[in-house]
Amino acid sequence: MDVTYENTVQTVRTGKGVLRYHEAGDGPPLILLHGSGIGVNGWRNFGGNLSGLAEHFHCYILEFPGFGASDPVPGAHPVLTAVDSVVRFMDALAVESAAMIGNSMGGVVGAMVALAHPARVGKLVTVGGIGTNIFSPGPSEGTRLLREFADNPSREALIRWLNCMVFDPKWVTDDLIAERWQAAIQPAALQTLQAMYGSQAAALQQHSEAQSKVPPYWSMLHKVQCPTLLVWGADDRQCPLDMAQIPLRLIPDAELHVLSNCGHWVFVEAKQKFERISIEFLQR
Repeated sequence: MDVTYENTVQTVRTGKGVLRYHEAGDGPPLILLHGSGIGVNGWRNFGGNLSGLAEHFHCYILEFPGFGASDPVPGAHPVLTAVDSVVRFMDALAVESAAMIGNSMGGVVGAMVALAHPARVGKLVTVGGIGTNIFSPGPSEGTRLLREFADNPSREALIRWLNCMVFDPKWVTDDLIAERWQAAIQPAALQTLQAMYGSQAAALQQHSEAQSKVPPYWSMLHKVQCPTLLVWGADDRQCPLDMAQIPLRLIPDAELHVLSNCGHWVFVEAKQKFERISIEFLQR
């Protein structure tokens, strides 16, 4: 199966602009939702997993608006824009329901889609991200490093954050640094990062949360109807492991799989284990 970038990239036009995605495989639909961070997009998160997953599923790696691939949608917070883009994407491709794998922010997006549109999400796999910290300090080490980069972008700040994403620094190669740096300094991607993690954005969000009468999404996880697998790296410094406790307790049909010697990028550091665990769960 040829799952190179060039041979899998697709576009679909929606009422709010073009969405780009990667498509491969045959079988039940599986939508992969990428995380946030420096120089991130769907292909950089899940391109390395596509061949393994596409042997079992009809896979779609969706590129969220504002991260440099799909058309940006101004105005809303990037997470809310991403939630809307999932529904727009499914409608445009006539996908009534699908399993979803979400990394970090993508897991939050998947959970929010499951809360708002229960029939659209058959099963959900989240890789870190979902929930909120209980015992660990907030913001986390990874989030503080993201804020440092958003406020003052530099290669050095990027490297500090990349090393925070993994347990083993061997994964932070020169090629990875160069790729992420070139992507991160693109105006649209940098603007999205600053809207999520910059000091000014963080202060505005804190004020908004204090004034809001809407409960945080994680307090509503008891309403998630689909079976959910929480996958976590034991050494995650972006989303520490104690964050898993709330979704594990609240989601009625949830299970947690923790992988040792792994940071936030479980799908990279434990690629084969992650794929095996996810496939087994999704095929039950």
